Amino acid sequence: MPRKLEAVLVGCGGISRAWLSTIVELPDLNLAALVDLDAQAAQARAEEFDLLDVRIDVDLENVLDEVKPDVVFDCTVPEAHHPVTLSALSHGCHVLGEKPLADTLEHAQEMVAAAEAAKRIYSVMQNRRYDPNIRQLKAFLMSGVLGRLTTVNCDFYIGAHFGGFRDHMEHVLLVDMAIHTFDAARFLTGADARTVYCKEWNPPGSWYDHGASAVAIFGMTDELIYTYRGSWCAEGLNTTWESRWHIIGEQGSVIWDGDEGFQAEVVAETGLFRSELKVLTVPPVAPTKVGGHAGAIREFVRCVRTGCVPETICSDNIKSLAMVFGAVASADAGRRVDIII
Repeated sequence: MPRKLEAVLVGCGGISRAWLSTIVELPDLNLAALVDLDAQAAQARAEEFDLLDVRIDVDLENVLDEVKPDVVFDCTVPEAHHPVTLSALSHGCHVLGEKPLADTLEHAQEMVAAAEAAKRIYSVMQNRRYDPNIRQLKAFLMSGVLGRLTTVNCDFYIGAHFGGFRDHMEHVLLVDMAIHTFDAARFLTGADARTVYCKEWNPPGSWYDHGASAVAIFGMTDELIYTYRGSWCAEGLNTTWESRWHIIGEQGSVIWDGDEGFQAEVVAETGLFRSELKVLTVPPVAPTKVGGHAGAIREFVRCVRTGCVPETICSDNIKSLAMVFGAVASADAGRRVDIII
């Protein structure tokens, strides 16, 4: 049996709970240390998961020097992803980090370059790719039954009363949430964004300080148009966290409600004012690469072991992040902008 991978988790805030519930169960891993600027937060998480022998520390550099881990799990705030990742890579560690990849595109570019130079995996937690329903839709689209895809529309409407720092964030919807939906659009279509026009606003009655609603139109590769409509202060008739999707191809269309509901129709006969259509079932697929956070963590560990490339490797995920920063730039400028990676 190969030796266990030595692991360190950095950042012991609320999201770390979702990570640790998987990390502590993986037989391939030995969690050697928890690191947080607040030692009490790290200690509390250790006690919660009965990690009696795990090192607690506030200094990542000391831990990297002394523990010499194989992998680092980065659950810190976005502003810390850049220094944490660069430090871990410089010590020869593979890294799986929380989204977004970085707090600026420039930092993201530096991190991607550092991972390539170090010949180490740096992957990003896009847990919503590991949902069985989106996998089912992806397989249906890849079958080619709809023909060439031309248009993708999605709606994200949730009345999210977080309280705390999100209530005061600028570009709160685009920066804190839309990365998931933009990444899903790239995953489903295989296309990348080249241009975007985005309108952002804060509706009357919003409990956020800044723009909690947005509409964006992306020009994608392969002449595909992707539109996003979203709000984090929409009361009533909320979508799922995965959004509601309407995808159009040259030979038919499919609607996904973001949960287990699919509707699909394809052209059966042409020549009439409206083509005759046939209802299709979106067939289930084998449950591979599922499990949300757990699925992403398992794939990362497997790739560290085998040398394979994770689906959410940083060199690919930066293309989803660029959509976020492009949308923000467009909203600020009030005009269409090019997506730059």
